[in-house]
Amino acid sequence: MKSRKQAPRAKKKTTAKLKTQPNDASVASFLDGIADERRRKDAFAVLALMKKITKTEPKMWGGSIVGFGVRRYRYASGRELDWFLTGFSPRKGALTLYLMSGLAAHSALLKSLGNHKTGKGCLYIRDLEEIDKTTLTALIRESIAQLDKAFGEKTFGG
Repeated sequence: MKSRKQAPRAKKKTTAKLKTQPNDASVASFLDGIADERRRKDAFAVLALMKKITKTEPKMWGGSIVGFGVRRYRYASGRELDWFLTGFSPRKGALTLYLMSGLAAHSALLKSLGNHKTGKGCLYIRDLEEIDKTTLTALIRESIAQLDKAFGEKTFGG
C-alpha cells in the first residue's frame, strides 16, 4: 500500500481573547476615586500627557488600566490581539506606565528620566515630581514610533 503525502496545512491565525478588555467605564471617575492625593494628581498629569501625545481619548481597560488608542498586534507565531498603544495604571505602590514596545531599546532615555524602576514593558514611577517630563514625553513618543515601525502605522482610537 502506497502512502500519499498530504499538503502542509496553512497556519490558522489565532486571535487571543484577553480578560482585560476596553469598556465604557468613566476614566475620570476611576481617577477621582484614587485615595492617595499625590497618586491621583500624578495620574491626571499622565492622562493629559498621553492624551496629547496619542491624540486619542482614554478608555478604561478592565477595572484599573487607562489605555490610549488601539492596535492590532500580529506576532510571528500568527497570534493576533487588540491592545492599547500606551497606557497607565495608578497602582498603590507606583504609577505604572505601559510602553508596549518594551524598554530595552530606550536605555539612553531611561538614564535621564529620573527616579523610576522598570519591568519588561512597564515603567514604575513613585513620584512624578522626580521625573523629567520632557524625557518622559520623548519615551512615550519613541515607544509608539517603534510600534508603528514593527506593526505598521495603522492605529486607531479606542
